[in-house]
Amino acid sequence: MKTRLSVLIISLLATFSLQAQTNDRYIEVTGTSEIEIVPDKIHYLIEIREYFEEEFDGKSKPEEYRTKVPLSEIEQGLRKNLAEAGIKQDAIRTQEIGDYWRQQGQDFLVSKKFDITLTDFNQINEIVERIDTKGIHTMRIGELENKDMLTYHQKGKIEALKAAQRKATYLVEALGKKLGDVIRIVEEGNSNIFPFAQSNVLSSDAASFDNFRTIKKNYSMLVRFEIID
Repeated sequence: MKTRLSVLIISLLATFSLQAQTNDRYIEVTGTSEIEIVPDKIHYLIEIREYFEEEFDGKSKPEEYRTKVPLSEIEQGLRKNLAEAGIKQDAIRTQEIGDYWRQQGQDFLVSKKFDITLTDFNQINEIVERIDTKGIHTMRIGELENKDMLTYHQKGKIEALKAAQRKATYLVEALGKKLGDVIRIVEEGNSNIFPFAQSNVLSSDAASFDNFRTIKKNYSMLVRFEIID
């Protein structure tokens, strides 16, 4: 009997709590912000791949390709070009090595990817001007970083909260009410904007990177405020 009575009391309390919450007057809005960050570290990705000298003689057919240029020779040339562009060897990191299947009956061609850490977009110009593109399969900008990223994250979230408060304030005041305390804050999915991810930069200059020089991050905060008379 006592157990049933306890269950009944808990049930009544839960119902009362739910009704009280339903009768609360509140406004729930979403605040957003966008932070633009100048990177201090640029990852430049280069993939080299073996090739045949006959591919570039302008007359040979694929079945006539015989003189393969080995990956080691291509890599040696790449590292020499990078050194001439002022890139230190410790800034070059091997990302992966793989085989490239051409066609049935033809040799496999080995490829290798490099992640090169730069500090200035103008360094890309220096690389492009010196590099021998015959052994280069792709070159593109990868991830952009900034050592103060955490500080920027905090700033973006705070600005999104302030935006939510401003929005809620003018909406409530339009109804002749006042904004009360914060009841609830939910951090919604924040996103990065990286328009450069698939950029091919085999024939580029620094001016072409104007749209890719910054990291753009969007922040969104869902906030519930109390409404008071």
